[in-house]
Amino acid sequence: MKPIISGPTYAEMRDPLLLPAALRQAANNARQDETNPLNLFNINWKKTGDQVDTIVLPKELTGVQANIIVLSGRNFPGGSMKVGPAYVTLAEAEARTQLRPGDKAVVGPSTGNFGIGTAYIGLLKGYPAIVVMPDNMSQERYERIRNYEGSLDLTPGTESDVILTLERTHKVYVAQPEKYVVLAQFELLPNYRFHRHVTGEAVMRAAQGIGNSQVAAFVSAPGSAGTLAAGDAIKARWADSKIVALEPRQCSTLFNGGQGQHRIEGIGDKMVTLIHNVYNTDLLMLINDEETVRGMEVIQAGADVLIDRLGVSGAVAHQLIGKFGPSCICNIVGAIKTAKYLGLGPDDNIVTIATDSYDRYPSVSQALYARNGGQPNADQLELWAKSVFLGASLGEVIDLSIAGQHERLQKMKQDLWTNFGYTSDYIHQMASQDFWNGEYAKIKEVDPLIEQMRGALPAL
Repeated sequence: MKPIISGPTYAEMRDPLLLPAALRQAANNARQDETNPLNLFNINWKKTGDQVDTIVLPKELTGVQANIIVLSGRNFPGGSMKVGPAYVTLAEAEARTQLRPGDKAVVGPSTGNFGIGTAYIGLLKGYPAIVVMPDNMSQERYERIRNYEGSLDLTPGTESDVILTLERTHKVYVAQPEKYVVLAQFELLPNYRFHRHVTGEAVMRAAQGIGNSQVAAFVSAPGSAGTLAAGDAIKARWADSKIVALEPRQCSTLFNGGQGQHRIEGIGDKMVTLIHNVYNTDLLMLINDEETVRGMEVIQAGADVLIDRLGVSGAVAHQLIGKFGPSCICNIVGAIKTAKYLGLGPDDNIVTIATDSYDRYPSVSQALYARNGGQPNADQLELWAKSVFLGASLGEVIDLSIAGQHERLQKMKQDLWTNFGYTSDYIHQMASQDFWNGEYAKIKEVDPLIEQMRGALPAL
């Protein structure tokens, strides 16, 4: 039996300073070689220190007085914060079931970032990895999975066809538990635990020293809906905080049952995921997918336009380059809409997430150029900047506190997930916050198991 390759506990991912100083230094040094297993100890929002990596967007770009704070996930190992849920799902399986490298292959249903995380964690921990994903995602995502020695099992369609990846996953991989361990991000609770414990604390830390140091709203587009679990941590501290979910206008499943195709990779998966605590989501908003790609291009290629025509400082405009993909822009536009909808002012903070960065999307820019008849000039970029960011509208918003809205989403969840072997009774329990609090409390059971499993820390 191969030994377990050590990794952090939930507590250590939340607060890297709990790790011995020598290990933190070794993990930082390991960033130079991303295949070094010590990078497992870099799975946190804080670069193994105590400061969250954030960007406060300039008001010349957002057009609102509220402070919009973006947590950057690009510094996680593998280039996206999705590596965190992939790691903890596998670590929990190792701790609870005595799973060891060489026993089984790991499988990750995904549209990209979680699949990349699955392949990366499999590589670091010594498991062959298979990623089940649609066959029309960005080429950069496929390349990165292959670079991490992951295999691809492609299903037809795009971001909006994740249900086909779920069907393939359950039919081929869940049905063979002796051969595969499925890191099922849409349905397994380690994803929820990671974001409530680790991301939730990072969101609250990010607001310290800005405005009133509180989080008036947390905004995120659900793919797996794991990130929205941070909202449970935020509401536990500030009960009046608003949790805002975003969807593509072109695939408005939660909003009104819409089932179309869209271009915002990583979100809008035509379902209420099993791990989405729908009763703790306050607002639901639609975002136009083409605007997210145009906004990405403005940030990436339009620094001079932002400086000369919108008044953004040169240092800030250049700092933004390379930081955002389409889902990140979606979250930023949603944060701007939230500020307008709630009437927030200069003391108020809205926090959102940049899951990854631009390095996964040059092919998306090329597709934009093809639709646009070539690369946009300065006038076009100015028009896009003013329409996407400054012109973010107040339309297409649902207040989920209205009678029946949460129940509608809960029924959508039940109608889907009973098809995948979950009982109505189990899903009904998810209507109570007690269910989610109970799942969160399991961290107290899991962390000692991870510590016990890993034994001595790796040699430095």
